[in-house]
Amino acid sequence: MLTSKASLRLTLLASALFLVACQPKSDPKESKDQQKPAVVEQKPVELTLKGETVQSKVVLPDCSGKTCPEFTVERLQSNYPFIDKIIDQQVLKALGQILEIAEPDAKTAKVDKKTEASGVAAADQQDSFDAQVQRYANSFIGLDKELKELSSNHQINLLVKPKIIQSQGKVVTVVVNSSSYLGGAHGSAAQHYYNFDLKEEKQVKLENLLRPEKKAALEKLAHEAFKAWVADSKLANSVSEYEQAWPFKLTENFLLGDQGLILQYGEYEIGPYVVGLPRLVIPYDQLQDVLKEEYLPQAKAKPASTPAEKSAS
Repeated sequence: MLTSKASLRLTLLASALFLVACQPKSDPKESKDQQKPAVVEQKPVELTLKGETVQSKVVLPDCSGKTCPEFTVERLQSNYPFIDKIIDQQVLKALGQILEIAEPDAKTAKVDKKTEASGVAAADQQDSFDAQVQRYANSFIGLDKELKELSSNHQINLLVKPKIIQSQGKVVTVVVNSSSYLGGAHGSAAQHYYNFDLKEEKQVKLENLLRPEKKAALEKLAHEAFKAWVADSKLANSVSEYEQAWPFKLTENFLLGDQGLILQYGEYEIGPYVVGLPRLVIPYDQLQDVLKEEYLPQAKAKPASTPAEKSAS
């Protein structure tokens, strides 16, 4: 009898253990260490102007010797087509100024506008640019022929080349450098800066940098920099005497440099040939109330000045 009871108990215990073992395991609770990963805020990608210069393909006559004319024109090919178009126009403008001939005729201009509107490929834009440069090259070769008929041993040359000098930031900058010697007493050079806002895809001009009604203030600061330049360069006995021949004027050719606003002048703009390509630099410390905050270095930028608050009595 006792044996039967013991057997029954063992059977019941075994059944209970079997039922417990067959129960589905509950999912473990998520531990504090297994929380969802924190969302990492990504910094916005800074826009960058990237590109290279490509030499224009023009046809020049065969020549050998030390007096062969040199004609080199390059164009910018970047990741911002709107900049390329503006620089193309400025390169052609520089050619016209150097060779003192008119800009492309109305028919060519219409073709250019049609080309621009149709959104042609970069290769087609290059072909259009080369065709216009060829017109200037023909004039250049004609000048060389005239000089050689006069038994001139001069070697004339012409170079126009753009270059990216600031590729990131609120304002990016492309400079168009040009130099030439066309048989005169001396050669000529020029340096023009073109500034752009990549986010807005537009050209930035000097007036765009200024706070409202601050052009007169900028002009005054630039004039003071001009006076200091005249005195430091010892160009005359006095600034007033110098300005009788070379009066000051504000240029639109500018660059936002590391230390301040750079105003770049051309030959004969504010001085004789001997001074070359003068530039005036206005330190950012003097421009705090003149330039808009976004065009000032971040470490130095501050809001426009306001009347001082009255101290608490």
